[in-house]
Amino acid sequence: MESPSETADDRNQVIPRDEHNISRANISKSALKVLFRLKDGGYQAYLVGGSVRDLLLDGHPKDFDIATDATPEQVRALFNNSRMIGRRFRLVHVRFGREIIEVATFRAPANHDNDDHEIAEGSGRVLRDNVWGTFEDDVWRRDFTCNALYYDIRDYSVRDHVGGVEDIRNRQLRLIGDPEQRYREDPVRMLRAVRFAAKLRFEVEPGTAEPIGRLAELLDNIPAARLFDEFGKLFQAGHALNTWRALRYFGLLPHLLPFTAEWLGDDVDGPRTGFIEAALRNTDKRVADDQPVTPMFLLAVFLWGPVRERADYFKEHEEMSEVQSLVAAGAELSAAQNARIAVPKRFSYPMREIMQMQPRFERRRGKRAHSLLEHRRFRAAYDLFLLRVHLGEVEQEAADWWTKVQELPENKKKLEFAADKDRAKPRRRHRRPRKGT
Repeated sequence: MESPSETADDRNQVIPRDEHNISRANISKSALKVLFRLKDGGYQAYLVGGSVRDLLLDGHPKDFDIATDATPEQVRALFNNSRMIGRRFRLVHVRFGREIIEVATFRAPANHDNDDHEIAEGSGRVLRDNVWGTFEDDVWRRDFTCNALYYDIRDYSVRDHVGGVEDIRNRQLRLIGDPEQRYREDPVRMLRAVRFAAKLRFEVEPGTAEPIGRLAELLDNIPAARLFDEFGKLFQAGHALNTWRALRYFGLLPHLLPFTAEWLGDDVDGPRTGFIEAALRNTDKRVADDQPVTPMFLLAVFLWGPVRERADYFKEHEEMSEVQSLVAAGAELSAAQNARIAVPKRFSYPMREIMQMQPRFERRRGKRAHSLLEHRRFRAAYDLFLLRVHLGEVEQEAADWWTKVQELPENKKKLEFAADKDRAKPRRRHRRPRKGT
């Protein structure tokens, strides 16, 4: 990595309050309380990272992170409403009701000889990183220039040592330091590059983009639990469709969702891509409308194609029923995917359940069909059923029928689901017998 002494002098700038657009009115009151208390305690305190970037872009950040020269123990002593977390990165969370302000101590550059800094042999990946440093050290440990901007609570200026303001102005995503080395230190930075580019609609600077395809396989060594956390950030933040396309473009998808990538093959504009992109488009709309989204449904969408193909194999070679084959295929593919992304059971079980429910939509008569509407997973299963129209697995007429029947009054629903033999028939008029016959 380039050192600060080599490159910082010509980029180092302090942007005074009257030359930037950040207002304290747009900063969380809780974050301001933390900043001022640290300052009053004699410590340096800066708002840092994505919140500064988003404020400069006239955005409205939800999370506010703080960097300081106070150690975690010193921060903890200042705030009774705080706790220390983490092993790889030791941090302090200061809680104000439901809001959490994250406070990190300045960190120094990688040091192989330090007892509290561990790097994996061969890969160069940082395993533990709690070496405290100076403000200048901390700047050069940040990942992207747009995330290495510091809002100084002492005079409300913005400090920029890496040309981040200029990159924001040019809407360009650039790694700090040597890209290959930075990706080797933490391969998840490749996913972060994709995520930020998709979210901010920035172009990835060529030097930052070039190593990604070559180093993508380093993601295979990342703990599966950490990749589940990244999965949520990639697909549940309102930019899922753009993120998906960037993952495919940079060749990262096979290292995150290998069975989905194999099922897609070279399909770029075909029905399989249309099926997944329709789901992602709907997810982004839900986020924009402030509606909840869950990894359960998206994982079901991503795995449906591979599960469907495996289920067909079981039906043909193991003589299983439709439901049995889906149960077996869902369990097998879910376990295999879990080795790459550790999906908690509270999501993986319902994910498999909504796939196993798909054959039930084929029946529209009888009490069992009617009871499907009351199933706790009906809505998610129904949404997957609608998406299968893109694959040609479901007729539009069937999708329209299940959409219509949900909106009917209960008495008309029962009539729609009634078996043929139970449907109302015209009443026959019986003549009274004549007297005397």
